Amino acid sequence: MTDQTTTAHPHAGLRWGILATGGIAHAFTRDLLTAGREVVAVGSRSQASASAFAAEHGIGHAHGSYEELAADPDVDIIYVATPHPAHRDAAALAIQHGKHVLVEKPFTLTRDEAVALRDLGAGAGVLVMEAMWTRYLPHMVRLREIIAAGTIGEVRTVFADHTQRITDDPAHRLNDLALGGGALLDLGIYPVSFVCDLLGLPTEVRALARLQETGADAEVATVMTHPSGAVSTTVSSSRGAGPNTAHVVGTAGRVEISGVWYAATDFRVISPDGELIEEYRSEIDGRGMQFQALEAEALVAAGRVDGDILPIAETVDIMGLLDDIRAQIGVRYPQEH
Repeated sequence: MTDQTTTAHPHAGLRWGILATGGIAHAFTRDLLTAGREVVAVGSRSQASASAFAAEHGIGHAHGSYEELAADPDVDIIYVATPHPAHRDAAALAIQHGKHVLVEKPFTLTRDEAVALRDLGAGAGVLVMEAMWTRYLPHMVRLREIIAAGTIGEVRTVFADHTQRITDDPAHRLNDLALGGGALLDLGIYPVSFVCDLLGLPTEVRALARLQETGADAEVATVMTHPSGAVSTTVSSSRGAGPNTAHVVGTAGRVEISGVWYAATDFRVISPDGELIEEYRSEIDGRGMQFQALEAEALVAAGRVDGDILPIAETVDIMGLLDDIRAQIGVRYPQEH
């Protein structure tokens, strides 16, 4: 964990800028506003798109380029919501202008790109954080507490799937390797990050996949062994909708997380003989993307440029793990050298 003092705007209420105007940017902005956060600017590659986004959400500044947004003196932190291949350059632009950044998952396309952003942020003394919003949801916070308390004993296995029926259109970004396509980076990162959160980075990884005609992965399965000896399995698919549930099995009980497990939901803690030990139900406003933003603001207010829930070093390691999985299944992006 890095613990450095920031120099840019150390107050708790940061002024947010939104970089890009796609669906995820709308969802995040709605949750920011629901949580009473201050969104002051948006930037897009076109003025028309920025202006329409600003009008919809009541945002004061609409910039017709990412450069203008990054240079806006009224912005403290920028949420990067571009497609995957543009994350590195967009985040680097913001960092170079002294802005903190929250970068939508996957953080980058590759580990090398993640290292570049980590180092750039460290040099600038700003917060560089992956927007893996699931980790900050209240039910995930409670899950980690239950595991730490030993309620289910030693965790031995974790299972999670992220399976959706999206589209088989070869031009869609999820199916186009030039756009960072494939189920792994778009969907699989959720269960992969989840098992790493609970069990640590794996010591051994086995991956299998079915590739589409475009070369992008349609389904990916992983089996991983972790430092404690625990085993995890994940399944991801963009061609079929599954239960999207997760199970954490320990020597003294298990946790069953309802679908959709990676969004705000409920779970049950069950003893080996089937007795209900605890039931947790999420009651939040909005989708739940605001919790990562609240954590980012709290870190900056404390003078920190790295967090404990998802440190930048772990983000880099997970990008390396995704590189490893892609190498095993034969997926390579044209941007890679």
